Amino acid sequence: MTPRRVVIVGYGMAGARLAERIRAHDPEGGRVALTVVGAESRPAYNRVLLSGVLAGTMTAADIALHDPEWAARNRVRLLLGATAVRLDREARSVLLADGASIGYDALVLATGSRPWLPPVEGLADDRGAPAAGVLTLRDLDDCLRIVERARPGAPVAVLGGGVLGVETALGLARRGARVTLVHPAGRLMERHLDRTAGTILARRCRAAGVRTEIGRSAVRHYPGEGVKLEDGAFVPAAATVVTAGVRPEIGLAADAGLATDVGVVVDDRLRTADPRIHAIGDCAQAGRVPPGLLQPAWEQAAVLAGLLTGAGGTARHRAAPAVTRLRAGDVDLTAFGETHLELDSPDAEVLCYADPARGTYAKLALAGERVIGAIVLGLPDVAATLTQLHDTGRPVPGDRPALLLGRALPPAAADPALLPDSAVICRCNAVTKAALVRAARSAGGDLAALVGATRATTGCGDCLPRVRGLVDRLGHDSRNTTEGEGT
Repeated sequence: MTPRRVVIVGYGMAGARLAERIRAHDPEGGRVALTVVGAESRPAYNRVLLSGVLAGTMTAADIALHDPEWAARNRVRLLLGATAVRLDREARSVLLADGASIGYDALVLATGSRPWLPPVEGLADDRGAPAAGVLTLRDLDDCLRIVERARPGAPVAVLGGGVLGVETALGLARRGARVTLVHPAGRLMERHLDRTAGTILARRCRAAGVRTEIGRSAVRHYPGEGVKLEDGAFVPAAATVVTAGVRPEIGLAADAGLATDVGVVVDDRLRTADPRIHAIGDCAQAGRVPPGLLQPAWEQAAVLAGLLTGAGGTARHRAAPAVTRLRAGDVDLTAFGETHLELDSPDAEVLCYADPARGTYAKLALAGERVIGAIVLGLPDVAATLTQLHDTGRPVPGDRPALLLGRALPPAAADPALLPDSAVICRCNAVTKAALVRAARSAGGDLAALVGATRATTGCGDCLPRVRGLVDRLGHDSRNTTEGEGT
């Protein structure tokens, strides 16, 4: 049987993950002849961890997903530094910028997204590209350019106070740059945080050396000098980093006549209007999932890999609730679900705990006994517990205030081995407790081997304590069993 020709356009995290999952189902390449087209000149890496490189706590090698021999080892034709410029749906081929053409039986668009430049005078040149002195943060090259400009003592303006903007500002401040974070909304991360959480987060940023200009928009950029704000104030900046959001890369699909809206429109099999063409990740419009989130992209990759190899049966993509995490310096923030409900909400029970002086905040929204939303700042154990309760749908303990303070964690929070098998331990890679237990037993309880088998902890890294705790518990149980057999 001739292998099916599958071409993935895009070698970011979604495309790389899809390639891995396809080869997990078809390691010898007998069913799928796989080609991956990557615009960058280096193997895939973890974009989520770019903030660590920016802060100097990680290197480029630390965030690599694949080594240079990965493609050859896994029978993947990998084209680096290659740009797809046109799709020929009738001929079923992809035209590259160098004139080469690649035929396909199934095509996957994993083209990601591009940074958005707000309409601020002087921010973009005549072609719409960043003007002199303006930097965006989307790939590793961007990150390295920013690091080069943000030397200790250098004034830097960061425009945009979402997750990426806050992480960028804190990372550059850690390097010694004099950072000003400019955000037009009334609070930082307004999509995810209520007013109290936004206020405490801003205080944490200022304590870390980041000056904040909140509720004021930039109106003009002066190259090498700085940014003028709407009230006439001036922010000195030798470099201006724009973190104002992203826009899905849909040009290839739109030019080929495929349906596009915010992204490339796909169904629950990740198919476009052309059944031979699929889309995943930031470029795909799959339900209401916003771009820029890792977990949905990898869930899509798992479903699509099964469908393309025939191993997935009738699998369909169902978007799981997204969890927003911010990990920068000593700031630890988690938010998910219904975060904007007020204390007097008629639709939910809402509890809050705030300690602005210590920079901690916890807000919990319940429907009956179930968690439907939370904001947790500076209390990582509480965040982990509430996330697990939300994921598993388990009822919360009766002592709600103690739960918010981390003083009455349910047994499963203290011991991951007590979680149900279906509990998702690593959200980034959709790794359940059952999958970890199987991998741990086959790997002999070695953490490194477990990570290699499941990729748990290789996303945001937030699950590492739970994975390590589970491995330790399994090793302990195994030792006790062995000792018991020997008596």
